[in-house]
Amino acid sequence: MEYAPIKEIVAFSDFEKLDIRVGTITAVSEVEKSKKLMKLTVDFGDHVRSILAGIKQERENPFEIEGKQALFVVNLPEQKMAGEVSQGMLFDIGYADKLKPCLAMPETPMPNGSRAG
Repeated sequence: MEYAPIKEIVAFSDFEKLDIRVGTITAVSEVEKSKKLMKLTVDFGDHVRSILAGIKQERENPFEIEGKQALFVVNLPEQKMAGEVSQGMLFDIGYADKLKPCLAMPETPMPNGSRAG
């Protein structure tokens, strides 16, 4: 792996603006108009969201993450992609370094909606 330089320093108050929460991926489905995107249905405890993730070509079986908990950024504006609306972002590890991505997951099961930070 080639190590990337550390990004510029940000204020702690900027970091605190991110709302990163645990959610359980209850369903994974194809996005017909996309070669990269899969639609994740995610349970955050008090609500359910649809989150699009570019995992279709990154994984041999993108459906294998169904039932798993992961971290998601939930305070991004809704984004329309390939005719679908995404209500957040999967927080995964490895893609930026051209590695096979994996989920950022809690060490032990946590209540859906638990906040990171």
